Amino acid sequence: MNLFRLLQARADEGRSVRVGVIGAGKFSNMFLSQARLTPGLHVVGIAELDPEKAKQACLRTGWAPEALAFGTSTASIEDGAKQGKTVITGDARQLIESRLDVIVEITGVPEAGAQHAWRALESGKHVVMVNVEADALLGPVLARKAEKAGLVYSMAYGDQPALIAEQIDWARAVGLEVVCAGKGTRYQPEYHYSTPDTVWGHYGFSEERVASGDYNAKMFNSFLDGTKSAIEMCAVANGNGLVPQRCGLQFPPVGVDDLPQILKPREAGGILEHAGTVEVVASENRDRSPVQRDLRWGVYVVFRAPTDYVKRCFSEYGLRTDSSGEFAALYRPYHLIGLELGISVASAALRSEPTGSSRSFVADAAAAAKKDLKPGDVLDGEGGYTVYGRLVRAQESLEHGCLPMGLASHVTLVRPVAKGAVVTYEDIAVDDSLFSYKLRRDMEEEAKRSGPHGAHEATFPT
Repeated sequence: MNLFRLLQARADEGRSVRVGVIGAGKFSNMFLSQARLTPGLHVVGIAELDPEKAKQACLRTGWAPEALAFGTSTASIEDGAKQGKTVITGDARQLIESRLDVIVEITGVPEAGAQHAWRALESGKHVVMVNVEADALLGPVLARKAEKAGLVYSMAYGDQPALIAEQIDWARAVGLEVVCAGKGTRYQPEYHYSTPDTVWGHYGFSEERVASGDYNAKMFNSFLDGTKSAIEMCAVANGNGLVPQRCGLQFPPVGVDDLPQILKPREAGGILEHAGTVEVVASENRDRSPVQRDLRWGVYVVFRAPTDYVKRCFSEYGLRTDSSGEFAALYRPYHLIGLELGISVASAALRSEPTGSSRSFVADAAAAAKKDLKPGDVLDGEGGYTVYGRLVRAQESLEHGCLPMGLASHVTLVRPVAKGAVVTYEDIAVDDSLFSYKLRRDMEEEAKRSGPHGAHEATFPT
């Protein structure tokens, strides 16, 4: 609880933490709005394929025009930094090769994220991976590379996986067993088959509202169709050794007061296949009525009292528990994504600590068909028309050759896949030129030889 003091000290010394940001979307905008107000942080540069988009993002979030410059080389980025400016470039490699402490990857594209993170680690920079799509695909191998280099590879504070990891760490650090951890979302079973054409109707957005703002149909749809939930829970599982249930995610409608009553093992009267897992709770019932005190925007952890004494303490201090008094929950009702991202940047640079990191390979986000697919169909990735993400165990993914969501874009089917079925590597024409594909297959082969990374940390129930 001393990050601000450490940042202030760096500001006083004239040695601000030097940050490079790759990507200028919504998450990036929110970080940029706060980074300029944080002592001890200097955003040296922003890499964006459309440099003008990055400039407008800065101006929209309160930056003065004179604080910005455009650069076309690493040297120009360095020159701008010496003048205290933030330099915008269209080339991420130029930014990565500049003198920086931390690279923040916010593209949302798995292939780009893999390349940027690898190059940043090769060049001695800490990496904050906002790109959870890349983390779900390759987090364990990137975290291992960072560790070998004495660097930090971190989840992004403000996004749900890092906030959940913080709650899990709190529970374990005080000697409590983590039974279940996760987040809330809006959910109905039919949403798995939502497409960019139907997404606005599910959200209740009018054509006028969509036309008036920066609404990305695929991005919004990835939250609705369950893909983002699968990807984020994959990251949480791999970062904390929590084993997915064999059914994946159940999306039970649960309010905050009922978390400990519902999210406990079946043998204790709950719905979970086993303890030590992840789950996403729905904010509305299956009849579309609202859940009372829902957790749509928040995160939670359910934990178990190890003794009767601790159960009594739960009661004495007013914790909402299940009927036995044994299970209780801690929750946070909101997350502020990019507004909170500076915590990860400061933690990596000043304490050499990640705010969550993928340490094991126990979970995967597999691609499942939204409709009957035929040979020649081209998969269009997250939030699209063809596939959605489904949480599976890494062991199951390896055994069946499941195609991860991070590789389910711009690839052509060579075999039919029925609606609801998981797509496998054998169903597609593989693009083996992708850097992310090569890294992923190497990770899978190593896992097949030695067992899923981190399997020793968790039990795979039979």
